[in-house]
Order: sequence, then structure tokens, then C-alpha cells
Amino acid sequence: MKLTTRKFDALIIGAGGAGLRAALQLSNADARVAVVSKVFPTRSHTVAAQGGVNAALANVLPDSWHWHMFDTIKGSDYLGDQDAIEYMCRAAPKVVYELEHFGVPFSRLDNGGIYQRAFGGQSQNFGKEQAARTCAAADRTGHAILHSLYQQNLRARTHFFDEYFAIDLIKDEAGYVLGVVAFEILSGEPIVIEAKTTLIATGGAGQIFRTNTNALSNTGDGMAMALRAGVPLEDMEFVQFHPTGIAGRGMLITEGVRGEGGFLINGEGERFMERYAPQAKDLASRDVVSRAIAIEIREGRGCGKNKDHVLLDMRHLGTDTIMKKLPGIREMSMTFLGVDPIEKPIAVFPTCHYSMGGIPTNRDGQVVVPVKDTPEDPVPGLYAAGEAACVSVHGANRLGGNSLLDILVFGRAAANHILDFLKENRYHRPLPQASVDQALERLSRWERKGDGEAVEPLRRELRKVMEDHCGVFRTAEVMQEGVDKLRVLRERIENAVIRDHTQTFNTARIEAMELENLMDCAMATMCSALGREESRGAHSRVDFPERDDERWLKHSLYSLLDDSMDYKPVRTQPVTVESFPPKKRVY
Repeated sequence: MKLTTRKFDALIIGAGGAGLRAALQLSNADARVAVVSKVFPTRSHTVAAQGGVNAALANVLPDSWHWHMFDTIKGSDYLGDQDAIEYMCRAAPKVVYELEHFGVPFSRLDNGGIYQRAFGGQSQNFGKEQAARTCAAADRTGHAILHSLYQQNLRARTHFFDEYFAIDLIKDEAGYVLGVVAFEILSGEPIVIEAKTTLIATGGAGQIFRTNTNALSNTGDGMAMALRAGVPLEDMEFVQFHPTGIAGRGMLITEGVRGEGGFLINGEGERFMERYAPQAKDLASRDVVSRAIAIEIREGRGCGKNKDHVLLDMRHLGTDTIMKKLPGIREMSMTFLGVDPIEKPIAVFPTCHYSMGGIPTNRDGQVVVPVKDTPEDPVPGLYAAGEAACVSVHGANRLGGNSLLDILVFGRAAANHILDFLKENRYHRPLPQASVDQALERLSRWERKGDGEAVEPLRRELRKVMEDHCGVFRTAEVMQEGVDKLRVLRERIENAVIRDHTQTFNTARIEAMELENLMDCAMATMCSALGREESRGAHSRVDFPERDDERWLKHSLYSLLDDSMDYKPVRTQPVTVESFPPKKRVY
């Protein structure tokens, strides 16, 4: 079979905010750019981001990038790399003004400036008063950003491979990444996309948990591709559970509701967050609020017949505020709960939301692999940005509003470094046929049909194992049992077959390969969590309840080979300012 081959300067896998921001930067510099996406670009998961993007514009209250930096480091529970955090917070205002010029319709103040709302973990004067830093387009900010970036890419003539599935990276013996083998979902035809540089921007892996806020497409494809190419995954134990998912369903209710003045109440009608975060209350960091909700329910103060959720009350905000600033939330509540939040509170419960970990990169977006006794070595030609990457600006816990900022800042930074790389690497390297054949073998393996186990029940079982054994609160005994169950599942997946003949065969093959990707990301998460014997940020160990800076102020690294763990130091030295040393994190 003769394979179709296409050649580009830069290949971007994923068409969310990180991928499209990088693509735009490259296309505007006259690079030949391809974007591969398994969904139509404007259906990428960035479209679901609601609350806003953080930047110290000081449009509503006094603000400073230095305060933003402090809040991000504190929010990360001091596991974030401070040089990357400084870079991101300094770049934030410029990135937001660029979005404005790209056509993003931000909500406006009476004076015409960009509207900014309060979000959790934000402060003025290094923790003293609440800040208002989150630039919002009502409660549809991600939707506005993604559509504007896509339109700008069309203008810049970026080449899109819409509804193509990336199977595996192509890598030569010298370690250079030279593109990807993909296949068209409609026809099932494989294609080789050669590129001098490849950027992974495939988003997170939230679908490893049964209840989550993520799109069905968030199956950790890029992370798993990196693992199979020999790149470890960093800090995968840190999975953020968003405190306000719709109870029993998981859909996201933005932190913007609490930013506008909404609050949480328990079954006794109490505003219980005052007990857990006396100063910040409902705008404490997300991990703090999620644990508070879990404790309230565990101690019998939940709401409803089964006392299995709490309530988010926004009735006091008034009809005008809800209709103007939170219209999407009202629509979602009415659609999925049959509740109009103008009249009744919304039932909420913590739900898996975001992967703080991912493919290790530096602040130029280069994928870096620690090598014994040497500094981190970049993988030549390979970059990552967005939720698939770990820069690490989020550390052990991400602040709301920093995810959209992350994808924009580091998508842009990766593109700028790619342009420098292209100047020094003007020609395509020879394509190794063995690497192409290996990817095609993965595709052909899922052409088998028969009477073995089906893919979908295995996927359901995997997600239940993660929810039962790696949730908001964790112990060694429960997680070890989870690791053992995952290893059995991994063997069963090896022998699974496609049995559902009612769906399109190519779609079934994608779901099978997605299951393999989910399996690798789930094992990375569980092994990393089992290894970290402390509580930090989103990783809360009942058997190790305290943060341990002496032993565990370091990043974890999971490798696919033998499920092995390694560790590397946190970069505590910023670029231009003094370091923020670890201290007790209270709100």
C-alpha cells in the first residue's frame, strides 16, 4: 500500500487554544503549518472554558503581575517552577490585548475597558485583599477565544486536517521527532505528515475519571504518544477536581458564579466555606473548596434526599446580573437539572476537571527529558503546550483563569522557538520507515474482530477504577489496589476486539486506540499518586496529611517502561525577582 505523505515546516496536533495560538504565530511568519484535529477545530475543548483568562490589567481593582505571580506560586502549593510562572504572569496583559485585537468580544466596563471578575486564589498586595483579575466574555470566554483564533488562522491560510486521528509520532535514531502517522476518520486512509517540528497540543486526560467536566475527546492522546516515544510524564498525580460540577452529571459550573457573589450552602443552610477559608471563603483555591465540600458530605451535612451534594446559591445576584454575566450557566442548569438559578440554587459536587501534569517542557515549549548528571535535554523537533504539557506553571493546583492564560502564553512561546529552530534546520531529515511501520501496526491491530472483550465495557471499568481508587482523598492501600486492577485491565485491553458493528468501523478503531491512551494516562496518574507520600495541592493523602517540603518539593516523572518513577527538582529561582519560599498555604 502506497502511503500519502505531506510535508510541512510545523505540525500541530490539536486545534484548541494552544494549538491555534501557535499555528497563528507560525502562519503569520510565513511558515508552512499543518494542524491535525480529531474534531472540527471549534469543537475543541477550549470552547467549554467559561470564566475567563487572568491578566493584571488593573481595570477594576489595583493589580500587578508580581501579585499574580505570588498567587500562582501559592496556588501551586509551591510546586510550580517560578521562572515559568514569572514569564507567564509578565506576558499576560500583552496576550490579552492581542486577543482583543484578534476580535475576541470581551465584556466591557462602562469606560470601555475589558471587564474583570474576581476568581479563587487571587489577591492584591501578596495575599491581603481580594483581586479582580479574570478577563471575561460573559461566561463563554473559551468559546469567544477559540472562534476568534480559528477565524484568524483561516485568514492566515493555516492548513487544517479536520477529523484526522494522530496515531503515533515518527522518530529517528538520532532522537529527532519528524512528524506523525495519522488516519482520516471518514475514509480510514492512513497518512504520513512529515514536519521539521511537531507541537503536541491535544489537551488533558479527564476522561480517565467517570465523572468529569471534559469533552469526550479528552483522552490523553498526546500524553500517551509522548510516553510511547520514550518521554516521561511529569506530576500526573495532580488532578484538579473542580468544586462545582453539576451533581451526578459532572458538567462545569464556572467559578465565575462565585466570583460574581454566589456562595455554597450545606444541608443545614450554612455558608460552610467560612469554616475552611475564613478570609477568602467561597473564593479559596479549588482544591480547598473541593475538599471542604467532600468533608461536609462525609460528615452528614449534604443536601438532597441522599445528602450527596451541596448547593450553589446565586438567587441574590438578581435577574439582570445572571442574564448579563452568567447566561450560559442559567441555560445549562435549566437544561440538565430543570432548575432556573434565578429562582432556585444549583446542586453541585466536585468533578474531575484538569490535569496539572503532562509532557515536561521548558518555558519555550520544548519537550525536555531529564538525563542523569546533566541538565534537561530538549527532544529535538518536539514541543508541547496547553493542558497536554507541564511547564510547570500550575504545580500541585491550578488557579481558575490561569488555564486559558497558559495555553495562550506558551502556545505563542513555543511558536517563537519553533521559528528559531526552523532557521537552523531548513531541510527535512530522512524519514525512518521502521517508525512509520510501528505506528501503522498499532492501527492494523484494531482491525481485528471476533468474540473477545469489547472496548466500551473496558473503558467504563477503567474510569470506575480511577474514580474509586484515586479521588479527592487517597490512601496507599486503596491506590495499590487500584494499580493492581489497572495492570489486569491493561492485559485485558491487549486482547480486546471491536465487537460493535452498529457504529462506523473507523470510529470504533479510534475508541479502541483512545482506550489504550487512557490506560497509559491512568497508570501514570495512579503510580505517581501512590509514590508521593505527602499532601500537596490537589493530591490529598489521608495517610500522609501534611505537606513535606524536605522530602517532596520535587516533580515526579512516570515512564512507561516498567511503570517506573523518577523525580527532578522544582525550579525555585524566578527570572528577575526574588524567590517566594514555601510557607503554609491558608486562605
